[in-house]
Parts: sequence; C-alpha cells; structure tokens
Amino acid sequence: MGEFKSFSTSPFQLNRKGIAHSSRTWQNSEKHVYLFLGYCHHYQQVSQPTLQLFLSSPLIAQFVSFHIAAGHSQLYIRNFLSCAKCVLRWWQSKPGGNHPSFVEGLEWLQTLGLQVADQLPRPSKDPKGLADIGKWMCAADLVHTIHGAEQQSQAQMQQQGVTVETSRDMHDAALAAMIFSHLPPVRLSCIRSLVGPAYLGPCLHPDCKEPSCEGNRLSIMSESPLLMRISLPHHKNARKWGKAVIEFDVPSDLAQLLHTYLGAPRKALLEHHLLIGDACPYVFMDMHGRGFVAAAVLTLYWQKWLVSRGGVPMNPSMCRQVFVDERQSDSATAGPSNQGAAMVMGHSVKQWDKWYDMQYHPRLAQNVVDGMQSWRAAMLQSHTLAAPDLTLSTALHCGHVLVSDSEESQYQSCCSDSDSDIDIELD
Repeated sequence: MGEFKSFSTSPFQLNRKGIAHSSRTWQNSEKHVYLFLGYCHHYQQVSQPTLQLFLSSPLIAQFVSFHIAAGHSQLYIRNFLSCAKCVLRWWQSKPGGNHPSFVEGLEWLQTLGLQVADQLPRPSKDPKGLADIGKWMCAADLVHTIHGAEQQSQAQMQQQGVTVETSRDMHDAALAAMIFSHLPPVRLSCIRSLVGPAYLGPCLHPDCKEPSCEGNRLSIMSESPLLMRISLPHHKNARKWGKAVIEFDVPSDLAQLLHTYLGAPRKALLEHHLLIGDACPYVFMDMHGRGFVAAAVLTLYWQKWLVSRGGVPMNPSMCRQVFVDERQSDSATAGPSNQGAAMVMGHSVKQWDKWYDMQYHPRLAQNVVDGMQSWRAAMLQSHTLAAPDLTLSTALHCGHVLVSDSEESQYQSCCSDSDSDIDIELD
C-alpha cells in the first residue's frame, strides 16, 4: 500500500498518467482497496489478501456482483472500478508490467464500468419523485424554515442569555443560513473547511502548496459598520479556473447572525467540550466540538436539524438542486444572475442542465409546444393574403422556368425543340 500510495500521490511520477491524486481522492481509493481485500478475506477465504488480488478478474466480478446484490449505487461501483484501474496501472509501472494481460485487464475493467452504468439505474433526482418519498422541499419552504430558526435563536438568546442550548441553536441557525437562503448554495466542502477570524495559523487544506494561503476563511473587515468577507481559494474547480478565488462580502443579515454566534455563543460551546477547547479552528462544529471533517457527519447533522424544524430528511447537497430548480422554473422570482450564482456555487450554468435542473427537458419541450400555437395562428392568419396565380398554361412545355442572363429575354423555357424531347417530357 505504501508503494501504491507513493505512485498515486507523488507530485512527479513520470510513469503515471495525469496529475497526482488529491488527499480526498487517495482516501477514497484507500477505502475501496481495503473493502475489496476485506471481501476477499471474509467471503473468498483468502488468508493473506494483497494488491495482487486486483489482477484476478473473477474476484473483481464477484465483488461487483456483491455490490449489485446489496443494492449499492452504480456510482459507488464505478468508483471502485476506477480504483481498480489505478491499481493495475501501478502494476504496469513495475518490472514486467508490459505484459498483454495488464492491457486486457484495463480494457475489461473499462467495459465492465460501461455496462454497469448502462444496466444499473441511477437514483431519481426528479423533484416530484423526491417529494413523493419525502426527500424534497421547495425553495420557499426551505427559506421560510431557515428564517424561522434565525429569528427563534436570536429571540431565545435575548430571553435566556448565553447557555449551551441557546448557543447550539444559534450555531445551527447560522449553519443553515450559510447552506441556503442568504447565499447561492456554496459547496459543502467549503462550508466544512471554513475557518473563523480568530484562527491565525497556516492553511488547513491538506493539498495546499501556497505559503501565504490562509485557507477558506471568514474574515471581519470592519466592526462599525459590520462588514464580513468570505474567501474560498480551495473549491472543486480551483485548478480549472487557474486558482481563481471565490470571494464575496457577506450580506448584512447573515453577517450580523454570524458575528453574534462567533462571540459568546461559540465560546460557550468550546468551553462545553473540554477535550477540544479552543483548538477547533472551524466556524462550525459537531456535537463534540469538532469540525465537520467528514461529509457524512454534516449530512446526518443537517437532516436531524431539518426534521426537528418540521422539514424532511433531505441531504444538504440537495439544496443546490432546489435553488437551481427555482431559478430555472417559469415562475422564478427576481434574484441573482444565473452566471453569478453558478460561480459562487463553484461551477457554471452549463452544469445546471446536466446535474441540477431535472425539469430542463420537459420544461423546454412544453414551452416549445406552447410556442407552436402562436406560430400556427400566424400561419392561419397569413393564409388570408392573396394567393399567387397558379393557372397552368396550355402551351406544350415542361413547365420549368429558368432565369436567363440575357437582357433581351427575362425568362427562357428549358424544353427542347425536338419532337423526341417533347415526347419524353409528356411521358
């Protein structure tokens, strides 16, 4: 595993195609490797599982069948197959790696991945289907729920003072307001990695190589008037965008909520978790005073909070689809530009139609059909205009008219003077 990790993550590895794996990509690859080796050990009675097992097509096929029988998603299975291809490429880099069996193995994995994608259905992301199973809230309901939590947390803080309970409620309201409502839905990885103004240490991103980088940060630019700013140098498309930073000033209502939370309420939460104390640099923390390092922890935390507010157990990442669904609908309210909103979300408008706007094709089809009725009415109205004279001449000719370049005759017949040609035309 050490050799495979070095092969995958070394910045310069000339016998490896592409750039080095990020920390997150390597963590996912490591997880898939150990799951496969564990399966071989427990279910295939392999006493000492090693990376050589990735050279066995039957074992990989049985492992994929195991996932299919367990009802795992095609995305999960394809991620494993992608990891298996990385392992085979590592074997190719070793002496004797040019054997044809390695090339055949990579082609076999590629084919299996395509067939898995073709045969296994992807989970439905249609808003109506999600609403039927209790996994969807419209944008208006979500904004109303979060706004109610903001008002309640501020009122409780004024009435009951700073306690662990009121501080946790304000923390949750601030977290929800960051995920949705005040801002276009920023990527959850950016929210989880957001450090507070009090943190003065180095960038905490594991792959950051910039010595002056301060990481994804919430900063207080001025106290009076209150001005807060969010800078996100580490986002999913940072490399594609030439390391462009997503940066914006926080809206006043959200800034006031965050400023209040970052004071006495956050200090009360840190003191409550004595084992962690002031060491937590992140703005938001779980019930143990630790940052939401794992995405699954934040997902469960959000779902539990949303249900407690009368909502549904919807994943926080679905907020991005909720936002796009409202912005692209025919009844969209006045709001931000789509291009600017997509940029803050960390992608482009082109990705909306493919990944987030599940109503794009049916809505476009319906709009086109509705527009055809206006076109049809215009065609019927134009029929009332004078029709051209289509009376046929009794002269014997082919009926074709050619434009002539001669100034003497504007038109000329294409028929021949010969009787045989006339007979042909008549036939």
